[in-house]
Amino acid sequence: MSLFSGHFPFKDRHDAGQKLAESLMHLKDLHPVVLGLPRGGVPVAYEVARALDAHLDVLIVRKIGAPGHAELGLGAVVDGQHPQCILNEDVVQMVRPPEGYIEAERGRQLQEIERRRALYCGARPPVRVEGRTVIVVDDGIATGGTLRTALAALAISGPAKLVFAVPVAPHDALENMRRIPGVDEGICLYVPEWFRAVSQFYENFDQTSDEEVVELLGYAAQERLGEAAEEESPHGPVEELGAGSEIDAIPPDSVRDRRPPDSSLPQVDHPHR
Repeated sequence: MSLFSGHFPFKDRHDAGQKLAESLMHLKDLHPVVLGLPRGGVPVAYEVARALDAHLDVLIVRKIGAPGHAELGLGAVVDGQHPQCILNEDVVQMVRPPEGYIEAERGRQLQEIERRRALYCGARPPVRVEGRTVIVVDDGIATGGTLRTALAALAISGPAKLVFAVPVAPHDALENMRRIPGVDEGICLYVPEWFRAVSQFYENFDQTSDEEVVELLGYAAQERLGEAAEEESPHGPVEELGAGSEIDAIPPDSVRDRRPPDSSLPQVDHPHR
């Protein structure tokens, strides 16, 4: 019997996460930590973490752009308990940035990571990944730049097992991801013969808001503590951060898929109920 039915493989990101979780149940007894790539990967990761009774956290990736050419990536900074700076040495050698430039940009992006983490997680510290099974989740792979950098950084952090999981990806990008040193397993539910954009495989692919990310992370933390989820976020109203300079330097949910962003905040259907 096919996992999918109807025209679209996935109704929305929560549906994709529930289906993805079924392919990850063999990891449940390893007590994994699930890391969602904001913003679109968080609703998917939330459902995976619920099904596996796992800790949920975000993993924020920020690009270090070349001087005068921000779209050209010299590398990236990846957050966590011990943030990592991953450089593209070929590009660094080609550009030859001024002395001190990379270190200054690293510091600036670390500050932005701290700002975003404070919005998303409040005072909750990053979940420890050393010696643990780590599952990195996104809503799909298009270019794969952010996920590739995140996996490379996590491999350095010493997890016991490193896994990535996505609902959909093109074949070439998926195989490239599986060849990253330190990656133990890659799960993808749907590898289409023809791939244009992640959005074409979702019935509803509205842009995920920062507010929804905050709410889902809050629900997950409360559920881990065995507390009843509150109706209102402890952060109060959330100001949208925007895409900023994530590794691909484009909003992951809208521009990436050539769709106009939805300027209105989506209504969050509390999935924990």
